[in-house]
Amino acid sequence: MTGLPVLTGQTPPQQHPDRRPHVPSNPFYPERSVVTVATDRSVYYLACVYTKCIFARVSVPLTLLGLLEREPSHGYDLKRDYDTYFGRGKQLPFGQVYSTLGRLARDGKVVGGEAEPGEGPDRKPYSITDTGRAEVDAWLADPVEPEPHLQTVLFAKVTLALMLGKPAAAYLDRQRSTHIRRMQELTELRRNGALVDVLLADHALFHLEADLRWIDLTSARLAELTAVVNPERAPKQ
Repeated sequence: MTGLPVLTGQTPPQQHPDRRPHVPSNPFYPERSVVTVATDRSVYYLACVYTKCIFARVSVPLTLLGLLEREPSHGYDLKRDYDTYFGRGKQLPFGQVYSTLGRLARDGKVVGGEAEPGEGPDRKPYSITDTGRAEVDAWLADPVEPEPHLQTVLFAKVTLALMLGKPAAAYLDRQRSTHIRRMQELTELRRNGALVDVLLADHALFHLEADLRWIDLTSARLAELTAVVNPERAPKQ
């Protein structure tokens, strides 16, 4: 069947030699490509345009590192705190916690202490290293690539920044500037692009506008959020 986008990520049907696939740059994510097929009626887009690139996920390793920078913790404490602040609707499995800690220890970002006596899950306390702490700092300070549905990543960064006493307001300001630059690029694309590009630009712009509203609202409520996630650092009434 022709005339319909392929949304499954499968390779488009073999084309006539004179209609070989053309790979342009992706105006929404410059480091990625969008595959199109130059037929009269068919345009194929990689699945990432519609799904994979639209949904941003919290980085479990970096989030666990951030929690460990707050204080040394056992695996079950990390799972509890992750689920409380970042796992709404999707809790973190114990197996993923310990496998992630194992990789972080292998890479020199955390160290495990002596196992403590008692029943239950692994009772080894973990601490962050200077290497892990530097990675958390770099991650928090680096604006998220502006793309739809990234509120979970922004929320994780803001929450961890407040837990650790880092400049969450400055991070939000930097993210706002990054969003505005991307929106300006997409607005220019809407003026000069083909219809399909215009519609995709509209989709991205609507979501980025919602992100900006979220950034403004969160900036105005940082003191309230601090009182929830880090009461010791909350402003005194």
